[in-house]
Amino acid sequence: MIKLVVTDMDGTLLNSQKELPPGFIPWVASHPQVRVVIASGRQYATLYEQFGKVRDRLIYLAENGGLVFDQGEVIYQNVLSKEEGKACLDSVEGLPGVTPILCGVKSAYMRRASELVEAQGRMYYRQLQFLEEPASCLSFDALIKLALYVEGGRAAEIPGQLRGLPDSVAPVVSGADWVDLGGRFVNKGAALRAIQKRYGIAREETLGFGDYMNDYEMLKNCGESYAMANACQEIKAVASREAPSNEEQGVMQVLNELEAVL
Repeated sequence: MIKLVVTDMDGTLLNSQKELPPGFIPWVASHPQVRVVIASGRQYATLYEQFGKVRDRLIYLAENGGLVFDQGEVIYQNVLSKEEGKACLDSVEGLPGVTPILCGVKSAYMRRASELVEAQGRMYYRQLQFLEEPASCLSFDALIKLALYVEGGRAAEIPGQLRGLPDSVAPVVSGADWVDLGGRFVNKGAALRAIQKRYGIAREETLGFGDYMNDYEMLKNCGESYAMANACQEIKAVASREAPSNEEQGVMQVLNELEAVL
């Protein structure tokens, strides 16, 4: 029996217009026996406001596993040291078309940028502050990760261009335009294991959906896992099954088909 459903947002649950499938909120409301986890690189505040009347029923695995919230309480966190944060900033200094957003526990921080870049920042980070020196946030907030917005859809090129990262930090491509720099052992899979342990839910009782490399470890920790039809090949290889694409409301199609085991 499935007791926990975990789904990525962008490219998985959301369509290309960043819209939830109409049936998702009613489905959550009608299945109180199933814990539902929203797993995303997005900020908790951004995620929370999207789910209307069921927002307090959900568990939020935010910042690609750096923070987990349930009922507004942080139940898991994994932060960078100040030294690691500074090393991450140094590694991206001077890379053309790359804008770092420092993702803290309290807020996200970035420099003023072009209208396009700032719009991307606001889309994913509702709690966002503009600082002349974003690194100054290290003196008053704990850093979860650096989210790098990469203009021109060149995110896959960036990990090979980073220099001077400590061994404790690793880059993860989380979309065509995004790379996350965080602790090597900070990922959605580690955060999901913490959720499973806290609530006594086995891997075999967990159903997961994903599409990109930041979902890789998460899907490995699900007994039943679905890669979206639009997923990258590495995710299709690790998942046990394939779901219709995010444009076809693939997550909802699977949930509705699996009604007997939920």
